[in-house]
Formats: sequence, C-alpha cells, structure tokens
Amino acid sequence: MALSAALRVPLPRLILLGPSASILGAASRRRAAAVPAAALRFLSASSPRSASFSSRSARPLRSRRRDRDNDGRAAAAVGAGGGGGGEGDGGGLVVKERIVPVELHKEATEAYMAYAMSVLLGRALPDVRDGLKPVHRRILYAMHEMGLVSRRPFRKCARVVGEVLGKFHPHGDTAVYDSLVRMAQDFSMRYPLVQGHGNFGSIDADPPAAMRYTECRLDSLAEAVFLNDLELNTVDFVPNFDNSQKEPSLLPARVPSLLLNGSSGIAVGMATNIPPHNLGELVDALSVIIQNPEATLQELLECMPGPDFPTGGTILGNQGILEAYKSGRGRIVVRGKTDIETIDLKSKREAIIIKEALPNFCISTQIPYQANKATLVEKIAELVEEKVLEGISDIRDESDRTGMRVVIELKRSADPAIVLNNLYRHTALQSSFSCNMVAILDGQPKLMGLKEILQAFLDFRCSVIERRARFKLSQALERKHIVEGIVVGLDNLDAVIQIIRETSNHAAATEALVKEFDLSEKQAEALLDITLRKLTSLERKKFVDEANTLSEEISKLNELLSSKKLIFELIQQEAADLKNKFSTPRRSLIDDSVNCEVDDIDIIPNEEMLLILSEKGYVKRMNPNTFNLQNRGTIGKSVGKMRMNDSTSDFIVCQTHDHVLYFSDKGIVYSARAYKIPECTRTATGTPLIQLLSLSDGERITSIIPVSEFGEDQYLVMLTVNGYIKKVPVNAFSSIRSSGIISIQLVPGDELKWVRRCGNDDLVALASQKGKVIVNSCDKIRPLGRNTRGAGAMKLKDGDKMAAMDIIPATVHKMPGRYSSRIRDLSPPWLLFIAENGLGKRVPLNAFRQSKFNLVGLVGYKLPADCRLAAVFVAGLSLGDDGESDEQVVLVSQSGTVNRIKVKDISIQSRHARGVILMRLEHAGKIQSASLISAAAAEVAED
Repeated sequence: MALSAALRVPLPRLILLGPSASILGAASRRRAAAVPAAALRFLSASSPRSASFSSRSARPLRSRRRDRDNDGRAAAAVGAGGGGGGEGDGGGLVVKERIVPVELHKEATEAYMAYAMSVLLGRALPDVRDGLKPVHRRILYAMHEMGLVSRRPFRKCARVVGEVLGKFHPHGDTAVYDSLVRMAQDFSMRYPLVQGHGNFGSIDADPPAAMRYTECRLDSLAEAVFLNDLELNTVDFVPNFDNSQKEPSLLPARVPSLLLNGSSGIAVGMATNIPPHNLGELVDALSVIIQNPEATLQELLECMPGPDFPTGGTILGNQGILEAYKSGRGRIVVRGKTDIETIDLKSKREAIIIKEALPNFCISTQIPYQANKATLVEKIAELVEEKVLEGISDIRDESDRTGMRVVIELKRSADPAIVLNNLYRHTALQSSFSCNMVAILDGQPKLMGLKEILQAFLDFRCSVIERRARFKLSQALERKHIVEGIVVGLDNLDAVIQIIRETSNHAAATEALVKEFDLSEKQAEALLDITLRKLTSLERKKFVDEANTLSEEISKLNELLSSKKLIFELIQQEAADLKNKFSTPRRSLIDDSVNCEVDDIDIIPNEEMLLILSEKGYVKRMNPNTFNLQNRGTIGKSVGKMRMNDSTSDFIVCQTHDHVLYFSDKGIVYSARAYKIPECTRTATGTPLIQLLSLSDGERITSIIPVSEFGEDQYLVMLTVNGYIKKVPVNAFSSIRSSGIISIQLVPGDELKWVRRCGNDDLVALASQKGKVIVNSCDKIRPLGRNTRGAGAMKLKDGDKMAAMDIIPATVHKMPGRYSSRIRDLSPPWLLFIAENGLGKRVPLNAFRQSKFNLVGLVGYKLPADCRLAAVFVAGLSLGDDGESDEQVVLVSQSGTVNRIKVKDISIQSRHARGVILMRLEHAGKIQSASLISAAAAEVAED
C-alpha cells in the first residue's frame, strides 16, 4: 500500500506559499502526520493573533472537500464559532480548509530533483556555450554595465560585489567575492578575466584582502572574448531574480571558454573538473573542426596536444589526455619542474631547485596545478623528520615577487635522482588532475569529449553570428530608409521649405511631406529634424555616400546570412584575431617519454644492447655477447625461437637510455625508451609490440631509430617502397604521444620502409631490388614537415622497388667531383651489397659518382633474374690498427638463422661482379635481413 500523507492547510496560506509549498510540503506533512487532526488548524478562533491574521489577509473562499468524517468535524468546529463567531457576529472569519493527499516517496523525489536541478543549472556547472557559471557571467556583465573596462580606473571590489548581489545574484557576498578573486589570479586561471589591484591571495593559500581594500576592472581579453557583441541582440536577456531588470542568459563568447580557462564545481550528485588550455592551440583546433567536421581526435591533437596549466609543470604521457578528450574522463599526471645545482664545489654538494621566474615579474610556478607550495614544503620537512625521505639536509623557501624558488639541499653522499624520485612518489611535486568534463548542454548536465564540446560551441557561435547579422541588417535597412527620405527631401529642398512654412504645426507638416513626396512617417520625421547647417551640398553628398555604404553593408549581410561557409570563415577569422592579440607561449610541457609512474632511469646502466624485431611484430632486447663471432661461409647460430611463419625484420645496436623511434609501414611514428623492452635470452620469442605501442590493426613496424639527443642540425631521411624520399628534422619527433604521430603522408599502396639519421653534409645511398644505385648529398633534399609526402628518389622500372638506403657520413667520404673509370681506389668506405641468395661483396664508394635523385641510377650489383638485392650498407666507418674494417655484419635468414661475420673477410669487387658466398642457404631459405655493427659493440670470443 502506497504511503501517503494528508496536509490540511488554509487555502489562503497555500496561495501565499506558491511554488515553495512543494519544497516545504514534505516537512509539513511529516509534522501533520504526528499530531491530531484538530491540531492542524492553523487559524483558530481561540487565538487572538490568528484571528487578527485572518481578518487581515484571508477572505471567505469555497472549495471542494472530501466527504470524510474528520473533514466534516473540522468544518463543523470552525463553522460553529467556538468562541470565535462566524461571518455574522464579526468575531472571526471562517477559513475553508483543503486536504491534498500525496504519496510520500513521490513528493520527496520531486522536491529533491527540483532542488538538485536548481543547484546544477543555477550555481555549480558551467554552460558549454560560453563556458561560464552564472556567478562569473553576472560578475562580468555587472562590471560591463558599470563601465569598468580595461581603459578605465580601478574600482573597489565591494562596489562590484554589491552591484552583483543587488541586481543579479541573490546569494552570499562571500561566494561572489571569492569568484571575483579567482578570476583575477594568474595561478588559478590560464587567462585571467579581471585585473586586480591589491592583495588577491597567493599560491601558498594566503587569503585575499577584504573586498573593501581591493580594486578591480575588466581585462582586455574578457572584453574581446565575452562582451564585444552583447548589445547587438546576440543572446537572450531574461528577468533577474526580482523581475526588476534584465540579465543575459549567456555571453557571446568568441572562443570555447569552457576549455580556455577550464572550470571546477561540485553540485548535487555530480561534479565537473575541466583543465585550462592554450589560446593559440585552442583556436587552431577550432579551425580544424571548422574546416573538417569529420576530423579525427588525432588530427585535433596535432594542433592541441593537451592542457596548458597556468602553473606550468610537466604533463607525463598523453594516455590520460586521450581518454579525457575521447570520453570526458581521464587522469592527467603533472610533475613539477626541477633543476639540479651544485652549491659547494669543494665538497660537491648538490641541491634540488624548484624555480621559475617569468618576464615582467609575473608570479608563476612550476609545480602541479592547484598544488599549495607552502603545504608542499611542510610535507617535505615532515617526511624528512619521519625518515621517509633520505639524503636531504635542509629545505628553504626563497620565493619572492620575481618568482618561485625552493631549495632542497642534499647530503654529500645522496644521489639527486633517487631523492627526486622519492619526492615525486611521496609529495605533491607529482600529482594528478582528474578530468571530468561535465557541462550544461540544452538545459541538462552532460559528460562530453573534446569534439562534442567544440561542436556545441560552434553551433552556438553560428547562432550568435546570425543574430548579430540580422540585428545589423535591420539597423542598416532602417537607417537606409531614413537616409533615402532625407536625400529626397534635400533634392526638393525648396518645396520642402515651402510646405513647412505653409503648415501650421508639426503633425500637419509631417502629413504634407508624406503626401507630397511619398515618404513614410519616419522619413518625414527625420527630414523635419534636420538642422539648417545640414542643408548644404556637402552634407547632401555625405547622405548619398552613407546610402551607398549602407547598400553595400546590406548586401554583405544578406550574403553572410545565406551562406554557412561565410559564417564559418567569419568565426575562424575572429578567433584568429584573438589568437594574434592575446596568445602566449605554452607553459606546461608534455613529456611522453616519461611514464606516469616514477622510474629510476638514472640508476639504470647506460649499456649497449641489441634490439631484434620480427616481421610479425615481436621485439626483444639482448646482450651483444649473446652471439659469438662466426667465419664467412658458415651456417651460423639461431637468433632464437621464432613463431610459426615469422622471421627477423631488423637488428640494431643502441643504448638502454636511448629514445627508440618506431616507424610503421603506415607512416606513423611511436616512441619508447630502450630499457622499456624486456631483456630476454637468445631462445626467447620476444614481446609483442602491441603491448608496448598503440598499434592499429594490420600496422607493422618497419624501421627502428635510436636517438640519444634531439639535435637541431640532425635529420631523419625516410624512403618508401615506391621510391618517395623526404627529410625531416629530428627535433620534430622530440614529443611523441603514446598513440603515435604522423611522420609521412603515403599514397595508396605505398609503405614507409627505411628511416635513417643524417646531416646536411652526409651522403645518402639508395639501392633498388634490381641493383640500381643512386648516391647524392643529403642537402639536396629539402627539409619538410611531418605531414608531407616527399619527392621522387629513383625512377623504378616495372616490377622494381626500393631495396635499401644508408647514410655515408661527411667525415669519411671522399667522392671526387668527376668520376674516372681508370682510377682504381680500394680505400674505405665501401658499399656492402648483400643479395637474397647469400652472396655479397664490397664495392668502393669511389666507383660511383654523385647523381641526382629521381633518375634510373647506376648499376651497383648485376643480379640473376630470380634474385633481388636484400640490403646495402656503408662499411669501413670503423677501422682497426691494420687499416681494415673491424665491423661485423649480422645476416638473418627467413628461418631465423643468424650468421655474424667480419666485414674484412668479404672481398672487394667491381660494380658488375657476382660476389662471394656469405651464408649458405640450403635449408634456411633466403636472406631476410642484415645489420652492420661495430666490433666494439661487444666482447667477442672465437667459437
């Protein structure tokens, strides 16, 4: 049986309560259920006070009542007078009662939901369209109405708070002042909307001064973004809380302010936490989605890689960014920026410094967003006392008005890397920002991703542009109508004057002008309001020019309203203007090379290692001593257990601390530290790359490049199977997110196969599968961006494809300016050719000449019809004491067999020679891959 309660309330009181009665109804019904029915009579004849109230505010009303015994008795008691009298005796007034039966759980649910939606929509959550909560919107509008623009003097904050409270925001003054203070703090908002004068708090959580002491005015950015078009009927105005004035329901924002400064708030049953972003990157992302509404999240990340916090810091990885942008929820790990300084050269004592000083004495920090510096220092001191942090001798906060500086002195024997990792692990020097991008969309709170937020803003901005254009169009049409009437009057000036002189009053003159010149009343009124000094011919010309200008403006506005493309172009142009005027460099660095978890990379030995990649996408890291040196022509030792139908693809030597760039056949590059690859034995299968990298279905890694430092004068040369080549600076790959970035644009059917490092003075050697070779200087290749295709490298004949590419350093090559076939120079370097049938040879570099790209090339190896070239290397870069090469070549067959031999054992032959046997392949198939390593890469022992 459903629970219900009957509330007996006098009808006049019920009318006076209005909507609030539903909110208070639950409590009233609970009290009504606990007392007798007679006690529910709020107006009693025995109470003088209630009688006087009845005589003042209540009138006899009739209402239907349920035919119940209790109601009958109550009505009889009231009607009988009982000491109070009825209508006739003047002692009191009969009050009719009404019983409203309501289910208790239904009433509680409705009342709670009404309260929750009131908090959600009216206080806690921002609107996705202008990115503001109601209190922030009302503060900006009130300051705009007061004339507190950036060019005017400051005014007391108490004056602004009073204006907001009295006209728009019927809540506490503390809430309004706290919101105003936060809008002026450069460590709370990436782009402050209010300029503060006085004490507005600090990052140490120091409270601001009282509102009677501080002053404020609008920032120029707030005027340009939110308030420029407010008077042009761009948004709706709604009544304020007491229906005495109008306030805007939204502000006509020109950029997605919800992402620009972010937002945070706690409502009933839900919360929001949106990070701030860089203005320039946000405008670029908006332009991308305007030009291509179907743009992918990866294309947006090319322009806006992640949040940009006002306190700087380093964002670790981008997995949390991807999750937040995709689903609206994600965890972003932020780490403070630190330096290691030597404070005592004699004792070699070091200190960890947390500091940042920006120009113009802008107080900025390099600690995680919303972290408290004073609390951080206290926490470090507590952990040192509790022996949780070892190796710290002293900690000092030396921050001043020029910037932050926290000095953490270390003991003489302490390792700064270990101490710093412990700080990251135990203190707020590394913290996380939990994204929960909830905002109001279509009157309802909704969790949204990046594309949905940008699209919602774009729809809103289109409506703003259309409303502004219609408003300007109506004004232009009205003004043109007036100006045309004035021009008609000036053309017939004598007749107009005669009519005015002959009429007796203003109304008659207006009527006569309308009748005589076929004018409207507004035109006639405007003509009568003209002063004598505007009757000159020069003034007439001004009116004619104004009419022409208005006609052009009307034509442009009509064209704008009829074209969605023009509206998008205008939105893009206005956002670009804001970017050019207010954009600032990024403060937060995004480092995808560092894991969100603390890694002790500095205590990992930086040793040489071998990386072996298989065709099926398995990778393993091994010690170089795994393979012993073999003689030329031997079968070799197995590289390890291979999966069925799998073979070795690449074999390189690098350092454990290197950044390893993984280039896929689809032109995407990924990055990971070399030590992240699990070390295994020779017989192990390896680790699937899909567990280390975010590879898509069917994507294969074709080239691996180890990079120790991302230098500015170094480049990566890329070559595709179909013969496209291009050069990209290495520093373009210094920050690669876990999902990878584009390295080259590929035509359908093409694959990225070879990537090598080079300098401008180096030579690049290209070879096709049919043995054609081109050698040319790297500076002949124009540097390009990542998102380009490149130029033609070699003209390939039918059935031919590229087979290899290698780089010849500038310090070793001595190619003559002119080629002479009579000169026989066998000195290094050589081009080491390896064919699929196990044959190979060395050809002196001087046997070739430099030739332009996109030609057929010279013959480098004359191969049989059923054989192709497997690899080409530049040998002789590392020489022993005897002047011969001390390098070794590692050959891997299709069955996984490995042979490691000395390069000096491979004979030097001409370009047309057949070569010598390097590896016998009776049962091992063909040569699958080959790698050239230095003999110093490992201590080798004779087998």
